[in-house]
Amino acid sequence: MSPAMKRAISSGNLFDIGKRTSPDERIDTLAEQAGVTIERIVSTGQASAPGFWYDSPRAEWVVLLSGAAALEFEGDPQWHPMKPGDHVLIEAHCRHRVAWTSETEPSVWLAVYYPGDGSR
Repeated sequence: MSPAMKRAISSGNLFDIGKRTSPDERIDTLAEQAGVTIERIVSTGQASAPGFWYDSPRAEWVVLLSGAAALEFEGDPQWHPMKPGDHVLIEAHCRHRVAWTSETEPSVWLAVYYPGDGSR
């Protein structure tokens, strides 16, 4: 592969999470351009702090690739359990939180954030 081509690509494996060295959730930005961000998130039992709600001006599409988790949306008394392959589109300013993630296996998420202006 030419040096120019090596600079033009970035590759990796979404499931290569290495050893857990921190009690915190791991967030890796995989790509970012023109208002769009793609992140890999690895959760190992973390959840949003009590009373904390995400309220982003950007929309978020997220898929759970491995593990197990549950999301909570403001005003909805039921948690939304997620298993591998489940995905959800969260519109801008839709208040939500991570209610639970598995402590026995890593929960690997792929999240795509984009401008929440309603255009698709």
